[in-house]
Amino acid sequence: MEYLKLRKLLKEHLYFSVDEIAFYTGIKKESARVLCSRYVKNGLIIRLKKNLYILKEKWEILTMEDYFKIANILQVPSYISLMTALFYYEITTQIQRNFFESVCLKKSKSFSIEGSEFYYYKISRRFYSGFERTDKLFIAKKEKAFVDVLYLYSLGKYKFDISSIDFKKLDKKRVEKYIEIYPEKTKRTFRKIWRI
Repeated sequence: MEYLKLRKLLKEHLYFSVDEIAFYTGIKKESARVLCSRYVKNGLIIRLKKNLYILKEKWEILTMEDYFKIANILQVPSYISLMTALFYYEITTQIQRNFFESVCLKKSKSFSIEGSEFYYYKISRRFYSGFERTDKLFIAKKEKAFVDVLYLYSLGKYKFDISSIDFKKLDKKRVEKYIEIYPEKTKRTFRKIWRI
């Protein structure tokens, strides 16, 4: 199959699988797998993870929300949080270019794809809440993103620049509501930091 025809078939898709290639082109699944492998080698498509691909030309024009959607699918379940979410909500200026953070229920891990880094921090199921689905992506509410930062920071598993946080854009009562179920160490960290 010609790449131009494939590109036309997939123009509405952010990412796609071998099964979708087989379905849209009418070729066998094994042939679709070979096709994807060949196009990855030729630099026409990018492998995001096993059986998940994106057109190279689409990768080069991704919006921040597109990166978030990709982050959601690289590790399932997960939601965008931490400083990435706080930057999105314009609560911090601290952000690294092409660096996306999420929290997840599975093991902490990272993916490096074409110069972009996707980091996943494991948290307990008990704390896996406070996020919403907007425009087909899962992202923490701003106060919950801040609590996720405090929690991991209080455990010594995360670093951030406290001075970069605009506390006026956070609702203290909502933060306190989220933090009720967290360990005392996290609550102490919150009390200490909020006075700054």
